[in-house]
Amino acid sequence: MIESISRSLGELQARLDRVNRTWGVDKHEHFLEFFVRIVPPLMAAERCAVFILDSEGTGVLSKVGTGIGESEIAAPLEGSIVGRAISTGDRVTENNLSKSTGFHQVTDEQTGFVSRSVLCVPIRGATGAQISGAIQVLNKERDAGFDEEDARLLEEIASFLSRALDNILINGEILDLSRKLEQELSRTRTAEMADAPLVTHSTAMARVMEEARLVSETPVNVVIQGENGTGKELLARFIHDGSERRERPFVAVNCAAIPENLMESEFFGYEKGAFTGAAASRRGRLLEASGGTLFLDEIADLPLSMQPKFLRVLQEGEGSPLGSNRIERYDLRIICASNRELRQAVEEGRFREDLYYRLFTVLLRLPPLRERHEDIAPLCQTFLSEVCERFGKKLNGFSNELLTLFEACPWPGNVRQLQHEIERLVALTPTGQLLQPQNCSPELLTSVPASAHAQEGGEFAGGELAIPARVEALERVLIGRALGDTGGNKARAAALLGITRQGLYKKLRRYGL
Repeated sequence: MIESISRSLGELQARLDRVNRTWGVDKHEHFLEFFVRIVPPLMAAERCAVFILDSEGTGVLSKVGTGIGESEIAAPLEGSIVGRAISTGDRVTENNLSKSTGFHQVTDEQTGFVSRSVLCVPIRGATGAQISGAIQVLNKERDAGFDEEDARLLEEIASFLSRALDNILINGEILDLSRKLEQELSRTRTAEMADAPLVTHSTAMARVMEEARLVSETPVNVVIQGENGTGKELLARFIHDGSERRERPFVAVNCAAIPENLMESEFFGYEKGAFTGAAASRRGRLLEASGGTLFLDEIADLPLSMQPKFLRVLQEGEGSPLGSNRIERYDLRIICASNRELRQAVEEGRFREDLYYRLFTVLLRLPPLRERHEDIAPLCQTFLSEVCERFGKKLNGFSNELLTLFEACPWPGNVRQLQHEIERLVALTPTGQLLQPQNCSPELLTSVPASAHAQEGGEFAGGELAIPARVEALERVLIGRALGDTGGNKARAAALLGITRQGLYKKLRRYGL
């Protein structure tokens, strides 16, 4: 279930990343700036500003405006012209501001501008029911004052502008939801992985664990390399727990799960108003991990634009939040992980060589499960105990046929796949019985080499299975293999098996394949 959610989330984040590469927050801001630039000459006015309602609905902020630069002006809903337009949903025209008091006097003092006349129109959402902001123009040329024709024109402009604001708000909400979902999934996966032990019966794993024990005692940066599902984050936590920083935070971040245009704010944090939707300041992951360990999973996916900033963090131990000149100091240990060769990424120009050498103090390679057969049976027993306790179920263990099948499986998903396979088997096995091959997933059965189940005296020779059950288990494996070899073509699979297509359909229905 978690892996399915993870894949779906990954697809969502990849799509969001593609959208944001072509139409990100910066482009939304530029779009607003374009309106602010063209509206004054179009309406024979001196200035223009765009405001949006803040996230709490208690005030408005000028996002862009003539003469305010990168600063923002916060206006109250009560006592300001823009607040009145948003609250009432009606346009506001004031052609003699010098004789009235209000918030415009405060902004004039801040900007050094003299407001004489104003026309302000609310910006409605796509449905027309919700008001998300307002656009206003100041000082009609030659002090002629704004008239009905001006109001109609600005209302038409506001209708087009509403689409841009809707995109900004929806874009921000989706990205924020995606980030929160990724964090929750990471916490769930971490809780799940806490029950996935680092078994070291094999010589290969024993060697890795001994190296990990040694490096945990020294504050060097570590890179862990291994296929997906081998336990890279578990090993990183093992190193953290064995270090002097064990009482400080361990912060895990998947670099592949963060869209590029959010990467800087995610790691370095941001100040209030640094970009659209930044209603409050936020600490970045670097500060969260300060004093402890920052684990960067899928480091090969770190964008080139972010790599110089991380190089500065490694060299100088400092950085600045987005929208601020304040220098933050970081005291942290960095552990990276990758399922790819970083050296190749360097040669292809996708990873900076200077950052590569900064990260690569020590390299630990986690072997895939198919290279550590001695660990499969102990892992199975550990997972079985944990899953049975979690499901409230009592089972009698594994059949010899199943353990033989497991040892023949290439396990492309490694330890994580083994854990999920055992969860499936526990769910499908009646209480008090042995776990059997016939309840394995079709994905597992089709991945086993034909030689592993076709040879005489192989996995289905002898053991606890009775003859009928043994035949059924063998048929399941052979059917799954035939369908895999033919890409799901049932006619060709039936021909490979030497049976009719109708006979294959009957067996598929019987075995629920």
